[in-house]
Amino acid sequence: MNLSSPIGIFDSGIGGLSVARAVRERLPAEDILYVADSCHAPYGDKSDDFIRERMHAITELLLKCGARAVVVACNTATTAAITQLRDSFSVPIIGVEPGVKPAVENTRSGVVGVLATPRTLQTHSFENLAARFSSNVKLLVQPCPRLVHQVEALDFDGAETRDLLREYVSPLLAEKADTLVLGCTHYHFLAEQIAAVAGPDVTIISTQQAVAREVARRLELHGLLTAGGREGRAGFVSTGDETRFRTQLDTLWGPGGMIYPFPW
Repeated sequence: MNLSSPIGIFDSGIGGLSVARAVRERLPAEDILYVADSCHAPYGDKSDDFIRERMHAITELLLKCGARAVVVACNTATTAAITQLRDSFSVPIIGVEPGVKPAVENTRSGVVGVLATPRTLQTHSFENLAARFSSNVKLLVQPCPRLVHQVEALDFDGAETRDLLREYVSPLLAEKADTLVLGCTHYHFLAEQIAAVAGPDVTIISTQQAVAREVARRLELHGLLTAGGREGRAGFVSTGDETRFRTQLDTLWGPGGMIYPFPW
């Protein structure tokens, strides 16, 4: 594996590629190793114990490959496993969470909508996040149980996807929401379609850039940033079907990404 002390990034599938792209844009000299646990996607119907076991195993894999920081690019996995990972490993471990805080700061109508997986919305972590930042606004939550599947299938503009987006977004608009939070990394790949349904007066909040800034901050804090003057490389691993992953990767990252075989 021709990568030098990469930033490890993982998700249950391909949604975390949105985070990986943001990290690449902010830190172009860094190598990236991305793991898609596609064989077990989505995590929304898995137990916390199962998710923690997978996250621990994948983090160990990334560290064996020399990763000097790990990004959990999945909201569900962050809520289920981030504390245990930080307790178990000494490298910087960065998670993701829905952008409720910037949404609350942005809203003019005082109504914010959150689009997320049912599992994320049911967690204590999300309840605590909402309680911290939404005391002065009306916070609406919309479970979107089928959107991850649509993204994994690369169905961004099909009739079924458009129908689902109208089904999920319209109730929030009816309640006068003027800011929508994309509470799943997969949803970033539907941001344009969601914006088209919501209309020009609604702001879409996605946290990929904020996560990339936090990765840069943590690497700098620990003296782990790579010096400039080089172009970082990227490698990809999937626990699922490699042919399908190649199609997904070419679509969402770009042609020619190096796919390595999964080692177990």
